Amino acid sequence: MPQDTFDDIIRGTLTQSRSILLIALGSNTQWGAKSPHQTICAGVERIRSAGGMIHAQSRFFNTPAYPPGSGPQFVNAALVVSACWTTAQALENLHAIEAELGRVRQDRWGQRTIDLDLLAHGDRVCPDANTLRRWMNLPLELQKNTVPDRLILPHPRMHERGFVLMPLADVAPDWVHPVLGQTVVQMLAALPEKALADITPIA
Repeated sequence: MPQDTFDDIIRGTLTQSRSILLIALGSNTQWGAKSPHQTICAGVERIRSAGGMIHAQSRFFNTPAYPPGSGPQFVNAALVVSACWTTAQALENLHAIEAELGRVRQDRWGQRTIDLDLLAHGDRVCPDANTLRRWMNLPLELQKNTVPDRLILPHPRMHERGFVLMPLADVAPDWVHPVLGQTVVQMLAALPEKALADITPIA
């Protein structure tokens, strides 16, 4: 599909009641007869049906499960969407689509038919910068068993995950993290090479 540049998208929404959302998509297990790739495509169509305007869609990437050894490899992608949704409505819509596509929330980092993560809603920081920084700095062992009791935006781990940043660089390379002050491209460049070595685009 034709893709707008990120600057074009921003300019096009300034005079509308729509806001920009960055969404990460992932899947590493089948949903019925559908492969992970097909399930992600179904998720994109349901976002559109729910009122989201898809401005840009990344390539699909094969990525190792995170944490390492936690399951089959993932298919990952990213979207730039605009919608007349509040942050709460965006989260509600994404969770409803996940449930429709067979997502069962059990293990924190278990296998899943579909994962739709709201990475950012414009430049909003939720609930506040101090809370975001605290979750960004949470040690890995605590991450495994600790779940926020509210939505944290931008996603507190996005800056350190190659499987998020590599697809996102396809569609929103110039988006600036409102707390770190870095673009997606800069955050991606800051990751060690070994963090990206096994992430490969699907031809």
